[in-house]
Amino acid sequence: MMEDGPHNSSTGQRGWFEARNGSGGSLDLESVVQPLALNPWDVVLCVSGTIISCENAVVVVVIFYTPAFRAPMFLLIGSLATADLLAGLGLILHFAFVYFVPSEAVSLLTVGLLVTSFTASVSSLLAITIDRYLSLYNALTYYSERTVTRTYIMLVLTWGASVCYGLLPVMGWNCLKEPSACSVVKPLTKNHLIILSVSFFMVFAVMLQLYVQICRIVCRHAQQIAVQRHFLASSHYVTTRKGIATLAVILGTFASCWLPFAVYCLLGDYSYPALYTYVTLLPATYNSMLNPVIYAFRNQEIQKVLWAVCCGCVSPTMPFRSRSPSDV
Repeated sequence: MMEDGPHNSSTGQRGWFEARNGSGGSLDLESVVQPLALNPWDVVLCVSGTIISCENAVVVVVIFYTPAFRAPMFLLIGSLATADLLAGLGLILHFAFVYFVPSEAVSLLTVGLLVTSFTASVSSLLAITIDRYLSLYNALTYYSERTVTRTYIMLVLTWGASVCYGLLPVMGWNCLKEPSACSVVKPLTKNHLIILSVSFFMVFAVMLQLYVQICRIVCRHAQQIAVQRHFLASSHYVTTRKGIATLAVILGTFASCWLPFAVYCLLGDYSYPALYTYVTLLPATYNSMLNPVIYAFRNQEIQKVLWAVCCGCVSPTMPFRSRSPSDV
């Protein structure tokens, strides 16, 4: 909750943000000591969490209850949807605990849930990118047991690392007893947030490199197909441009949502105005809102199941054409 006056220690928790010495604030994820007036920013984050949860719950249910969706690419999409679903639930639960059920211990748990879910979301995006690249680079051997094994290894690493990151504040690495060590997201320490931010930039750099390679492979394949089938140069150009545009939308959405918050986490500290954290954090949550649209709802097989559920005209167990992750 934003405040203009000096910080009064007797008032306890200030919502998601807590002003300090009248000059700034940090994203306050501690518990509430007394009832608070609703902060509009907190309400927006809670509403975003609700939308995120509903969208991704649909994807999780569709993938879980459809036997045909056991291919590696669907497992990775399911991992992404699960992470985003937990992120949405984390936003809702944190809002509820901050304003209605004040508890420091429970608040730390919700912080851990948010860190785990958002880390798993970003890591799942990296895993999907790796899978797409390998499906093109090793097209002849992609549909093999090795791919399934690799997918499970990526899932274990993704969720293992995410849970470890999320447990850090719960296990004691927080700034509850040392406010000067706080970051723009309280009670996470500055060093903890720096590690998360640096990890994000590493993931983004790898994704950027992989998508550049994917783009080159797509262009080369399109040119080969055009030569073999005697397509016109204009057809080759249209196909290539469409593929590049799709990749640009995927990477551009990810970067525009997460880069502002990641940069601010590196440069800001707890004394900065709370508004800055709200403004950079909100777009980051939108990434979890857009992921189902980009990675799930555009998939033709998932669309068929959704239509089947809506109109009851097609059996959800119907056979599907095997598709490459590059088609998703």
